[in-house]
Amino acid sequence: MTARLPVFPLGTVLFPGLVLPLHIFEDRYRALVRHLLALPEQGRREFGVVAIRAGWEVAPTAPDGRPLPGDDVTLHEVGCTAELRQVTELPDGGYDIVTVGRQRFRMGAVDRASAPYLTAEVEWLPEPHTPDEAGELPARVTAVFRQYLSLIRADPEEISEQLPEDPTVLSHLVAATTALTLADRQRLLAIDGTATRLRAELRLLTREVALLRQVRAVPVPLKELASPPTPN
Repeated sequence: MTARLPVFPLGTVLFPGLVLPLHIFEDRYRALVRHLLALPEQGRREFGVVAIRAGWEVAPTAPDGRPLPGDDVTLHEVGCTAELRQVTELPDGGYDIVTVGRQRFRMGAVDRASAPYLTAEVEWLPEPHTPDEAGELPARVTAVFRQYLSLIRADPEEISEQLPEDPTVLSHLVAATTALTLADRQRLLAIDGTATRLRAELRLLTREVALLRQVRAVPVPLKELASPPTPN
């Protein structure tokens, strides 16, 4: 099944269920927010977030808000929809918005001409479930993730927080909150299947824990590693 979505290129990877605040100041993305706000309230006001492979988030635009020639941004193929949850209109005409990741997709043909912002044909990606998810794999990932948190958080009380029991939700949370490179996060987003993603995260977490213990260094708190509200 395919659909057409507005596309928002960003220097970050969005996962289903994760919150993404954005400060909207470019004219083309102001137009995108206005388009979403014009949709029926009972519908899902969504756009696609796709990580940038090469290029820039902010590009020169013509007076009508359309990208100028030379606005060359190369995008990854797999992204995640962002559902508009909160909108604050600013005095200068921009917006502060809060979105939540919803569904993974693979991007097809991109249209750069019919709207001020990019639109694309997208194919929805399933999340296959396997018997491995009911086995020991989620518990192993949770245990190593807690070891990782204990090495990067100064306050032990922060580590006692409840982690999700649902394997798919756990896989998305670990991918989004572990201090990984954009390339690592993108590879995790593109994996079809919760169990396969959890196995990849177990390898990455084991690597990170070993490195942190080896250098005996504590990085900044996780909340400082998290990306700030992303400008467009």
